[in-house]
Amino acid sequence: MRTFSEILKLFLRLGLVAFGGPAAHIAMIHKEVVEKRKWMDEKHFLDLVGATSLIPGPNSTEMVIHCGYQRGGVPGLLIAGISFILPACVLTGILAYLYTLAYKIPNFEQYLIGIKPVVIILIFQAVQKLGKKAIKGYELGAVAALVIGLGFYGIGEVYALFIGSIFGFIILKVKSSFSLKSVALPSVFWVFTKIGSVLFGSGYVLMAYLQDEIVEKRGWLTSAQIADAIAIGQFTPGPVLSTSTFVGYLLSGFEGALLASIGIFLPSFIFVYALNPLIPKMRNSKNFSLLLDSVNAGAVGLMVYALYPLGKVSFSDPLGAAIFIIVGLILWKFPKTSSIKLVTLGILLGVLSVFIRPVLNLS
Repeated sequence: MRTFSEILKLFLRLGLVAFGGPAAHIAMIHKEVVEKRKWMDEKHFLDLVGATSLIPGPNSTEMVIHCGYQRGGVPGLLIAGISFILPACVLTGILAYLYTLAYKIPNFEQYLIGIKPVVIILIFQAVQKLGKKAIKGYELGAVAALVIGLGFYGIGEVYALFIGSIFGFIILKVKSSFSLKSVALPSVFWVFTKIGSVLFGSGYVLMAYLQDEIVEKRGWLTSAQIADAIAIGQFTPGPVLSTSTFVGYLLSGFEGALLASIGIFLPSFIFVYALNPLIPKMRNSKNFSLLLDSVNAGAVGLMVYALYPLGKVSFSDPLGAAIFIIVGLILWKFPKTSSIKLVTLGILLGVLSVFIRPVLNLS
């Protein structure tokens, strides 16, 4: 009986002071249930918050019902839910009666002005504590950031949460399916800084350098993985050198992605800063022009060289060779087809090949 009385008093009191909407309610419940009374730990409370987001209905009310059930079983569930809901229903009913007398809503906003700052502090405090448990790594941090961004963009809460959850699930699923390397971060930074320092011509020449440095010299990745990285770099907007971000992630997770990205682009900033004032003087130099032409020709040679190991991987698979022929014919017929469309087509054909492979008995 003491337990039921405790549940009744707590949630009746919360029902009388729970202003500010669901986020504020959950922050108040957290303070009372987790911090003060220790009915459950942070992790379980967070799991309950997540669970309420998966079902229809008011989240904060469902959290109250969860807490009541956790503390007092089915009777606790009923007591908690009713005691939290009842004050709001009674007060709303009274206001409805007063409204019928004057058909005017009283201005309560001026009396509640002091509540909002308190609610903000409570929400901030709850976010700070629950965030430590919820954001377990960069991936889940990205999910939280995405949901926040979608909210500011005007996407509804339900849709924002759904999109963020699916996005997080895919990232975590991919991460759990592939074992990332654990290459020393200084090594990652040094290799990509070196590549960025000697990379002439188009960004597509990067594939040759990656093949040489990452695959052949160090054996960190395979030619197939480099081919995938190049495909991703072509698919995404911006410089193709962003492929280094993908490769860096495969080598050392998010830290590797960050350092690889900085390393590959940093020399460009330094070189441009040093070279820009000298360009007017170089413009009239025939020797410099000849040298640059020679470097560009050599860069094309490197690209041709890079085709060999990448092609070896693709053509060893009959379906890979078939996709090459299909895309080649399309490009021959429609030479102005964008690389984005071609890579998208390659991805779709690759997905289709997953279903075709068992039918053709291809391993």
